[in-house]
Amino acid sequence: MTKAERAAYVSRRLETLYPETPIPLDHRDPFTLLIAVLLSAQCTDIRVNQVTPRLFDLADTPAAMARVPVNTIQEIIRPCGLSPQKAKAIATLSQILVDEHGGEVPRSFEALERLPGVGHKTASVVMSQAFGVPAFPVDTHIHRLAQRWKLTDGKNVVQTERDLKRLFPESEWNRLHLRIIFYGREHCTARGCDGTVCEICRTLFPLRRSQVRTRKA
Repeated sequence: MTKAERAAYVSRRLETLYPETPIPLDHRDPFTLLIAVLLSAQCTDIRVNQVTPRLFDLADTPAAMARVPVNTIQEIIRPCGLSPQKAKAIATLSQILVDEHGGEVPRSFEALERLPGVGHKTASVVMSQAFGVPAFPVDTHIHRLAQRWKLTDGKNVVQTERDLKRLFPESEWNRLHLRIIFYGREHCTARGCDGTVCEICRTLFPLRRSQVRTRKA
């Protein structure tokens, strides 16, 4: 198969496996999604979903969050890891949203990426899932699978995102990035598949015998 043929097969198969693409992080609106995605850095979505109900019951708007002491935020989010940095970022960005954006989450990559604790991936998730803007956030699952399926050389997540955007129609990006994540968690896991085990890896590369070593993001 050519790279384009592999991409087309992946898109068709994942659409069949995952016709629905629910957002894994529980949230109420763009602001709570932003906070949940920030908390998910180096933390599982399951753990984030366990922590955020208490946090959002305390404060689920930028104005309310800006009034919560940083140490209170830190205590609540401690199970997510990196709690000092994340708590400070949450408090600071909440105040910025109040002061500079009328208490609303901005609808631009540039404005989001200027917020503390918000990188390109986080901004991409918010833009795609909260506002429906085409984006292709690349996490560790997508980076790993794109390499195993030879859709990218995978030197870094920036290159992986660029390569995937070239391969797939823009209209598919928002759903497809979630479908790849779902498949990577369920079938083509970091330890459960080495590029030769799961259905898609076997279909794309039936003659592959050696494992694929993933280049770290």
